[in-house]
Amino acid sequence: MEIRFVSSLTPEDENTFAPVLLKALGALLDQTPIAYTLRIQTSGMQVYQHSNPSAEAPMSFTSDSLARALPRI
Repeated sequence: MEIRFVSSLTPEDENTFAPVLLKALGALLDQTPIAYTLRIQTSGMQVYQHSNPSAEAPMSFTSDSLARALPRI
C-alpha cells in the first residue's frame, strides 16, 4: 500500500515537521505485528525513512499441511 499526502507547508517547515511525524507514526505502527516502511520525501528532496520487520514469523506450509488446509473439489 502506498499513501501520499500533499503538503501546503514551506520546504523549511516540511523538513522540521517530517521527522516528528515519522517518529509519531513509527511509534504507533511499532505496536502492530505488521512489517512496514514509512518514507517521507519533502519538497526540498529530503528523505526520512523508518522500517520495522513483522513481529511474527512468516507463515510456512509443508505440502501435507497445505493439502489439509485446502478444500477438496
